[in-house]
Amino acid sequence: MSGFVENFRNIFKIEELRSRIIFTIALLIVVRIGAHITLPGINASILAEANKNNSANTLFGLYDLFVGGAFSKAAIFSCGIMPYISASIIIQLLGAVFPYFQKLQKEGEDGRKKINQMTRMLTIPVAAMQAWGISVSLASKKGMGDMDIISPEISHFLFTISTVIFLTAGTILLMWFGEQITEKGIGNGISLIIFIGIIDRFPYSLFDEYQIIASGVRNILIEAIYIAGFVMIIAGVIAVTVATRKIPVQYAKRVVGRKVFGGVTQYIPMKVNQAGVMPLIFAQSIMFIPNTVLSFFPNSEFMQSISKYFDHTSYVYSAVYALLIIFFTYFYTAIAFNPKDVADNMKRQGGFIPGVRPGKPTSDFIDNILTKITLPGSIFLAIIAIIPTFLMKLGVTQGLSQFFGGTSLLIVVGVALDTLQQVESHLLMRHYDGFMKGSKLKSRRF
Repeated sequence: MSGFVENFRNIFKIEELRSRIIFTIALLIVVRIGAHITLPGINASILAEANKNNSANTLFGLYDLFVGGAFSKAAIFSCGIMPYISASIIIQLLGAVFPYFQKLQKEGEDGRKKINQMTRMLTIPVAAMQAWGISVSLASKKGMGDMDIISPEISHFLFTISTVIFLTAGTILLMWFGEQITEKGIGNGISLIIFIGIIDRFPYSLFDEYQIIASGVRNILIEAIYIAGFVMIIAGVIAVTVATRKIPVQYAKRVVGRKVFGGVTQYIPMKVNQAGVMPLIFAQSIMFIPNTVLSFFPNSEFMQSISKYFDHTSYVYSAVYALLIIFFTYFYTAIAFNPKDVADNMKRQGGFIPGVRPGKPTSDFIDNILTKITLPGSIFLAIIAIIPTFLMKLGVTQGLSQFFGGTSLLIVVGVALDTLQQVESHLLMRHYDGFMKGSKLKSRRF
């Protein structure tokens, strides 16, 4: 513990690192302030009343989770950074289909700059379309006594125009904040914006648990068991997140003038969880769509009888959700990691895997390993995703159960590890002991 405190003090001894952390915290505070500033023309009290009976088990509930509650508050950051992420996914998927984008991905720094610029430009129409959808949703909401949440002094047309402008501008501002944090702060700015929005709900979830204990509904022993389980789940998520399968690559010796290059063994680190959190986002979006659509037919007995199978607490929902996650894990891994490109690059650089011939045999060898390690990774993601459902059946509040598994936990752990590793790099460059000194988290072989 004393070593951790000393390392924490060392952070503020390094002027550059201290400045980066303060800059990052300052921008994240502005992000959270913007998530509480209501759009012009909205009656906040009527909106709060209209949202009381809304279920989180909808596509809108998932969206509100990623934007830190700004959507339910009709704030200027209601679109959040999600349009930028959507644009990034679209560009990445285009790279798997169109040769032009594939060429840009292989052009190094110049190609990356062009892709980033196209992503920024695509973010604007995506944000505008989402902003228009949010304005329509807000205009249709009713509060107590069938009161409109839009102020009567403003017309619906003017409200729609102003909402689209404010929300689109809010997304562009968040995108700029994220890039500034990445460049001048610490950690990945886009990820940290999502991270801070999710973490913002944690104190409220803890307070709900405290009220349950204070009311005598649950005793301290049961709560201690939950906390122990929470710690174990986080440990498991960290272990799988950093787990890699290292493939040795031998480079042949080359003599250039009087210098000898090559002749060393390097490794291709292949993550067990190569797809990250994307399979959960894809699968959860698909699973929430039926329930969201069915909620538009509250008076239909047939529709409501179907909706019980899409309720997030049903076992049918959990089984289908888990299968979708496994499918999307393989799908996204195939897009994000191309064994053929890796094999071709190795061949051009004079590298080879011991015992495997260059070219197609190397590509098949890497693909075979990738397929094998993706299976446990996909099953792990599926288990983590359905843990909140079973915890809610055991009495854990819905707010806190989201931090025991699912998308929230994976994002929080992944971003925290990435940021911690960047802080670690700054400490080691200045000849200080890092936080993970002697830890196996730096490289965990699977």
